[in-house]
Amino acid sequence: MSEHLFASLQADLDERASQGLLRRRRLLGSPQAAHIRADDKDVLSFCSNDYLGLANHPALVAAMQKGVEQSGVGSGASHLITGHHEFHHALEQALAEFSGLPAALYFSTGYMANLGVVAALMRRGDAIFADRLNHASLNDAAVLSRADFQRYPHNDLSHLTRLLSTSKAPRKLVLADAVFSMDGDMAPVPELLALCERHDAWLMLDDAHGFGVLGEHGQGVLSHFGVQSPRIIYMATLGKAVGVSGAFVAAEPVVIDYLLQHARTYIYTTATPPALAAAVLAALEIIRHDSERRAHLHTLIDYLKSNLQLARWRRMESDTAIQPVLVGSNEEAIKLSEHLLTHGILVPAIRPPTVPKDTARLRISLSAAHTIADVGRLIDALHQAEKGWL
Repeated sequence: MSEHLFASLQADLDERASQGLLRRRRLLGSPQAAHIRADDKDVLSFCSNDYLGLANHPALVAAMQKGVEQSGVGSGASHLITGHHEFHHALEQALAEFSGLPAALYFSTGYMANLGVVAALMRRGDAIFADRLNHASLNDAAVLSRADFQRYPHNDLSHLTRLLSTSKAPRKLVLADAVFSMDGDMAPVPELLALCERHDAWLMLDDAHGFGVLGEHGQGVLSHFGVQSPRIIYMATLGKAVGVSGAFVAAEPVVIDYLLQHARTYIYTTATPPALAAAVLAALEIIRHDSERRAHLHTLIDYLKSNLQLARWRRMESDTAIQPVLVGSNEEAIKLSEHLLTHGILVPAIRPPTVPKDTARLRISLSAAHTIADVGRLIDALHQAEKGWL
């Protein structure tokens, strides 16, 4: 085999390393929690999306164990062959009811859900309008669909209005993260819906970071803003606040029926193990009835916002569990993350291409599993680190 097949790959890796952009995996040696063991070191973690602290909840563990006993460890087939278990069916009904939408479809991941939905609904000649800070899966889905793909500046409703007003496409779709994963702010959902109503477009919301946390009972961003519409296509993941794995899409029954026939990422893959669906069902019961977890999480958010006062770096404005600290350069973000790790605190440095150039940051993820003392320890460490830089 000729060496040039590998040389270009190595050159790319070397270039990433020289720019401080090379990523690596940490080895987790414990369940996901506020205090974990990573790379053989005990640390206080502000890394995970386990916003309600459910990933190791005894009720979920028991539900999965019972689910395995009743359904085995694998589904053995795709949903449209013999892989659609009673647990899957019950979960789809529960998710539709909980989210306040008529019907739901259960996908293996949020990435697969976004790819499947957008590519199924949109085609060449249609038009997609997407927030510039959307998750990569929504961007990849738009490209895969072959529709005209236009991006508007972050939460810029005026720019989006101009794009919609001039579009002659027969079918239009607006794509937006409900909570932006690297910034923590929310999309202006009522205003986006009003624009879609005016210009006869679908609105697809990726509520990966809002479901389970936002809304009176954790139903997500639609409940938070008090909006509903048959033109909304709602996607949320089940591996973040829900603490398990998977994703779902909820919408009008005709949309779900259409996706069942046309969403390739649903049709042509083995169904998720039924035991995972059983665990999600248990998580939904906790989310619905245990409001104290959400209340505690919001207390932690308020505490951090009130007490983290920085001069060299900037805490980005966010009312969600995602609290980024904007640093700027890749090198300084890595150095700050490594400094915190020497104090036993793990906070990831987020760099391009995940975020725009010169906006490297620490992404603080709060969880109901944290205590006030945990957050106070992080705040003190950041204040001390800043004094060392100034």
